[in-house]
Amino acid sequence: MATGIKDKVAILGMGCSKFGERWDASPEDLMLEAYNEAMADAGISPEQLDAAWYSTHMDDVGTGRGGTPMSIALRLPNIGVTRVENFCAGGSEATRAAVYAVAAGACDIALALGVEKLKDTGYGGLPMAQVGTYIPQWYPNAVAPANFAQLASAYRTKHGIDAALLKRAISHVSIKSHANGAKNPKAHLQKPITEEQCMKAPTIAAPLGLFDCCGVSDGAAAVIVTTPEIARALGKTDLVTFKALQLAVSNGWELQSSEWDGSYVHTARVAAKNAYREAGIRDPRKELSMTEVHDCFSITELVTMEDLGLSGEGQAVRDVLDGVFDADGEVPCQIDGGLKCFGHPVGASGIRMLYEIYLQLQGRAGPRQLADPKTGLIHNLGGQPSQNVCSISIVGLEGV
Repeated sequence: MATGIKDKVAILGMGCSKFGERWDASPEDLMLEAYNEAMADAGISPEQLDAAWYSTHMDDVGTGRGGTPMSIALRLPNIGVTRVENFCAGGSEATRAAVYAVAAGACDIALALGVEKLKDTGYGGLPMAQVGTYIPQWYPNAVAPANFAQLASAYRTKHGIDAALLKRAISHVSIKSHANGAKNPKAHLQKPITEEQCMKAPTIAAPLGLFDCCGVSDGAAAVIVTTPEIARALGKTDLVTFKALQLAVSNGWELQSSEWDGSYVHTARVAAKNAYREAGIRDPRKELSMTEVHDCFSITELVTMEDLGLSGEGQAVRDVLDGVFDADGEVPCQIDGGLKCFGHPVGASGIRMLYEIYLQLQGRAGPRQLADPKTGLIHNLGGQPSQNVCSISIVGLEGV
């Protein structure tokens, strides 16, 4: 019977490039930036790596298919490198593969790295991607802001929330993230915003305004994992270990039945339930120190608080406005600024979220540092509310 991965795998080192409009850097430069920091943090040489997993989504835009782009860029020692892609959850997917390889005993030390170079494509948003066979049938002319604006409309209708109140709550999510991102030198956007700026910003897809949508950026992030025993033998202390890694993928139920009302993300609830069980968490609001969630749009973060059980049904608006998820709140969310301030280089985002939790748990987050955190959750969503991939990762100090 499966026993899960709790405390079987530790983070040996992590790295993250500066995110932003990196006209000065190629995908290889970004990979190297994240990799060099991770290797220095781990304190190992390339010859100690047994295998690697490489996440990138827009593979035809200067990065390339297969494992060779990363292996060549980093001059890896002819180890196995596997390219993975799972929409916006690709970084978490690469991490899951590396963690599982170590937990299974197939590797002693494994690398996961995600990268995306989007600013050079000439698109204002994400480039056009190949669609599945039935996507044109279900989603003719669909775009991400409209898909998530529908999430807002459905949520408001279901819970009877005044439109102006929901707009204020969504704006607070954005304001909070910008306040956090202003303290992060690796974030793309590093300026705080006011409520007036947010509320009066141009509408992108009602009720989402300009400041309610995350940007497009370039970036890379990397994580090196091993067993706790090997980490200690290499001199590491205060280990950060994985408590749970769960993935839930839509099977068509949301789109092809009349049971889903569009007000929440079904896979997030499934993945969260499984992750809490694997990690042994019974009350996430009390047992989680912080979260990094997939705030592609600020409404996504608000709804995700309910999907994760951090707010009751229909209560996230009030919790957001009460500051529960602010930096000084009960369960801080996006303490690094989130996708809202980092942008979303698709293949890298999941690992970038993990990077912040790791720094916080090791007390190395500088001016953003929280007081005595013990655990953290990463929520990485790929696709749209009605058809998606959702990854939930929980990490924490060893033994917690």
